[in-house]
Amino acid sequence: MKALPALAAAVALLAGCGSRPQPSADAATAGAQLEAAAIRTGLIDDPTRADLLGSWALDTDRVCVVPGAKGLLRLGALVDYGEGQGCAASGTARRSGDRVQVAFGACRFEARFEGDRIVFPAELPASCDSLCTGRASLAALTVERLSTSTAEAETLRTPGGKLLCPTASVN
Repeated sequence: MKALPALAAAVALLAGCGSRPQPSADAATAGAQLEAAAIRTGLIDDPTRADLLGSWALDTDRVCVVPGAKGLLRLGALVDYGEGQGCAASGTARRSGDRVQVAFGACRFEARFEGDRIVFPAELPASCDSLCTGRASLAALTVERLSTSTAEAETLRTPGGKLLCPTASVN
């Protein structure tokens, strides 16, 4: 007789171990549906169709993106806080959906592309430190689109005059 209540308790305990359906984070969520509707109506840009080329800026931070060789993009970044506090980097990038693989020489990381913004990660490899002076950093750099003009993007220069997004013919 004692085994019957123990068996019932074990069955009840095991019944509670079943897996519950998890909330979906896909297109069925209300937020995803709202975003899809906003994209369809043109209220916001579709990041999967947006072009990365052009000039980007926010406050004193600047980024340029122009076509490069062998399917890569040329990407330059400038952070200028004045008085020896800044960063200047020039290199290549490759976009894959909403991710951008950035290579400034030994400084390599993955940035996010949100259609109207480019966002660098909050933590960067130590190899990126050499691109900056003073207490400035490329970490968490966030810029918004200024222009889709490649010609305009090619003009971004360091305070010393060096082009950050040179075309293949300019070195």
